[in-house]
Amino acid sequence: MNIAANPVVQAEQTVYLKDYEKPSFSVDSVHLDIQVYTDQTKVNSSLVMKRQNVGDLVLLGRDLELISLTLNGTRLSAADYQLDSEQLIINNAPDDVILNIEVIIHPESNTQLEGLYQAGSDLFVTQNEPEGFRKITFYPDRPDVLSVFTTRVEADTQFPVLLANGNLIEAGEAGTGRHYKIWQDPTKKPAYLFACVVGDLAVLKDQYVTSEGRHVALEIYAVEKDIPKCHIAMQALKHSMRWDEEHYGRAYDLDNYMIVATSAFNMGAMENKGLNIFNTSCVLADEEFTTDAAIMRVQSVIAHEYFHNWTGNRITCRDWFQLCLKEGLTVFRDQSFSEDLQSAAVQRIDDVAVLKGHQFPEDSGPLSHPPRPDHFVEINNFYTATVYEKGAEINRMMATLLGKEKFRQGTDEYFKRHDGQAVTVEDWVAALTAGSGVDLSKFLIWYNQPGTPKLEAQGEYNAEQQTCRLNFKQFLKAHPKYPNLQAVPIPVALALFNSETGEQYSLQCAALFENAVKDGLYLFDQDEASIEFSGITAKPVVSLLRNFSAPVNLDFNYSDEELAFLIQYETNGFNQWQAAQTLLERILLNGHEAHVYIAAIKNTLPQLVEKDPLLASRLFDVPNEGYLGSRIDQDYSPVTIQEQRNALLNTLARELGSFCKDTYLALDPLMQTEFSQAMGVRALKNIMLNMLARQGNTLAFDLAEEQYITTGNMSERLGALKVLVWNDAPQAQAVLADFYDRFKDEALALDQWFMVQASHPKATAATIEYLTSHPDYDLGTPNRIRAVSGGLNANPVNTWGFGVQHFIDLAKYLDKKNPIVGARLLQALSRWYTLAEPQRTEVKNALEALTTEVSSKNVVETLKSMLGI
Repeated sequence: MNIAANPVVQAEQTVYLKDYEKPSFSVDSVHLDIQVYTDQTKVNSSLVMKRQNVGDLVLLGRDLELISLTLNGTRLSAADYQLDSEQLIINNAPDDVILNIEVIIHPESNTQLEGLYQAGSDLFVTQNEPEGFRKITFYPDRPDVLSVFTTRVEADTQFPVLLANGNLIEAGEAGTGRHYKIWQDPTKKPAYLFACVVGDLAVLKDQYVTSEGRHVALEIYAVEKDIPKCHIAMQALKHSMRWDEEHYGRAYDLDNYMIVATSAFNMGAMENKGLNIFNTSCVLADEEFTTDAAIMRVQSVIAHEYFHNWTGNRITCRDWFQLCLKEGLTVFRDQSFSEDLQSAAVQRIDDVAVLKGHQFPEDSGPLSHPPRPDHFVEINNFYTATVYEKGAEINRMMATLLGKEKFRQGTDEYFKRHDGQAVTVEDWVAALTAGSGVDLSKFLIWYNQPGTPKLEAQGEYNAEQQTCRLNFKQFLKAHPKYPNLQAVPIPVALALFNSETGEQYSLQCAALFENAVKDGLYLFDQDEASIEFSGITAKPVVSLLRNFSAPVNLDFNYSDEELAFLIQYETNGFNQWQAAQTLLERILLNGHEAHVYIAAIKNTLPQLVEKDPLLASRLFDVPNEGYLGSRIDQDYSPVTIQEQRNALLNTLARELGSFCKDTYLALDPLMQTEFSQAMGVRALKNIMLNMLARQGNTLAFDLAEEQYITTGNMSERLGALKVLVWNDAPQAQAVLADFYDRFKDEALALDQWFMVQASHPKATAATIEYLTSHPDYDLGTPNRIRAVSGGLNANPVNTWGFGVQHFIDLAKYLDKKNPIVGARLLQALSRWYTLAEPQRTEVKNALEALTTEVSSKNVVETLKSMLGI
């Protein structure tokens, strides 16, 4: 029975970075005994603890039924401790403690998908980052409490798979119809990295021999029918292990590495030490069932979670304010890894597109926060694009400034200093500085203040003296919570091109400044500064922020013709794309004429289609309506943006004329030997098909139907399906029905069926009602929720129309069932304040009304931030 008094619910509390103190007790070792039954799970834990600071012994716990508590052999009564809904406090504990705790938990009814929960009838899994372990047992659940875990897992034999972190040391029977396994992880880790899996799963096995000669057993667990879709992930895992050895000198340290796939998972994946839990969308990959983009994502996420073994696990965060330390660095590492899988320019384009599409709007809105926040109510709300993507950009800037060799020296120093520790951003920057010999302390400013800097640059050319001067200024938008914003160091990668010949100048820089240009890189770390180049024989066209060398908004006095020049002559593929994006924004937001862009595209595409079809496809990346909306701070009209964007696309399609059909018919992905090239061909084929449809050419529907029927590749099939469905082609309903019949038993493919319909530009409230009422729609599966809600949010006209009520109703429901997902989906409405009236007031009123109907910390904090209260 529960020997505690009725728990007292704590009021919401804001946690501040400035209040950090070491925990009173460390945990030298943990022994867990987890016994899973159909109606409950018993958890017995034994903690060997030692005092390291003044204060009471504080254990954190949530939704636990406490059965017994024994301290150094003496069973405690309710009078010996204090217990409420969040923590258990033992006053006057001795300096050396052995604490035995018995609790009962209920994973079978855990809909929040945190702690230990049931993920379908045949699977129990854990998700403990950031604070899920306290839903398994009472524990000092903080990232700076590192301990050695030994775990005994017991369940009925109907669940043959019993997994935990580390190495298997014992297995056997546990009475009639039950069995157990004992795992021990020799590496000290925080509780958020603990993992446990109980289920009936099949396994794909392989092995890897590290650079140190360790033989590592590799295992990917999934349901039987999905095992054939695990081979790409397995190859990516082995590639990641080799890549980390070659680029960072980091070899794997355990005898096994296990991955478990489940669809009931709030995140993409989790790096639990040696036992990663993955969302199925991030591990299952097969050309017939998953798109090229999904295959790339699987490889990237596999790498990301593996790289965490060193940047996150072996070295972890001192506190959750340092989340960007492990995530930003590891995102940068997985992005670098992915550059080996496809065109490096396209990888950079894709990464920056995510940054600009998600993080820049976040930085300019009410949810803006530093990469390292200084306070929070619910830490789950800070798993954001700012922490991940902007965090990665800070690391990229430092790596760019140092160069490959010095950056490696810095990371070597970091691993040498801090292996086995829980550290801070300051520790990371100090180690990079010491290892490289270059002072990087100014980059801490990036971590500690919010907002996207604006880099204003002007070019002045003196034909007589053959010099070009560049003048720089930086600005940061004022923030009410951060009044003392400072200038940040901005690495500016640059090049000058001869406007008459298109050739790139060899830069000779006059000594007008301290941070001299070296290898085309200038470090701008002041409010304003100038640099000057000599030997410029003809007026130059300047290319700035090459490869997006800093996450800033660039304002340079380009003419439209200069941007078109860069599309054609810039040798950096990313900056070709960036020039096109800048020109397209001017056309769509500032009313510039489209003919300059169209002429540049027509001149550039023919040779690029053969040379790099994937890059060619990206030059058709007309900014989506959501991104364009994020660039408007007031009186935003989604309908106007949609009309302008459609008009531009229709004009582009018309101007390209027969090129679309000729290119479509000439492209053959089967002729490509490399996946990256074939991926580019498929992407370009789908774009040409879309353009044909925009031309009003009914041949497009016949070609799309043929492509849909004859292909065995999901990217081609889905591309054809979208053309038919989104254009309401005569064949649309037939191919939708066929797609459903083909893939109704393939959850990830069926997600696409939902998404295609939800993202139809002319979808209605009835469309969404049909999808959310469908028998295959499941509010307990985050992937399925995101398929519909994410599809709806692809069209801001729909989001800000009937979609507002959809997201509010979803937030109400998930507030009780799964507040992590509920809070994240609600953020689709975060830029309500930019809308034109009367939409602005209507959405504000709806959000304010929601404040009285939700109670979870996740949703309440997000909602208050959105409303500025």
